[in-house]
Amino acid sequence: MKFTLAASAATIAVLLTGGVTGVFLAFSVAVMPGLDATKASTAIAAMQSMNQKIQNPVFLGHFTGAPLLALVTGAALLLLGQRSAAVLFFVAAGIYLLGTFLPTVIVNVPLNEKLDASKIPADMAEAAKLWNDYSSRWTPWNTLRAVSSVLSLLVMALGLYVWGRNH
Repeated sequence: MKFTLAASAATIAVLLTGGVTGVFLAFSVAVMPGLDATKASTAIAAMQSMNQKIQNPVFLGHFTGAPLLALVTGAALLLLGQRSAAVLFFVAAGIYLLGTFLPTVIVNVPLNEKLDASKIPADMAEAAKLWNDYSSRWTPWNTLRAVSSVLSLLVMALGLYVWGRNH
């Protein structure tokens, strides 16, 4: 039973973290550069739409479930006497919480809410300023979220490797 819990939680943690990693990576390497290359009014309207659509059960389940399942995995591995692997899953959860979850709550979501509350300026220069102010702050923090998610995923993979070697 403990083994099944640990294996199931680890599998789901890896899948959820991988999904989140893909979303954040895609935004940093394709979506935001693509929006930056369009008219500012188009970029603002598109991002406002994406901000509304990202708030869905699938994304939110991945986003909140990833660190939770990493913690569950760590606890289950401790019960199995797999301390080294457990610590790695706890570290992975910590990396995710500090580098992915907190920046989302503290920086990216407030920026999204501010952009969503803005009317798209009719003046092209005003629209460009609004978009550039948003994108130039949002994208580096999103890149941090992507890198943090990748690191969390790598530490989970190391945890699986250590568990496999000791099992």
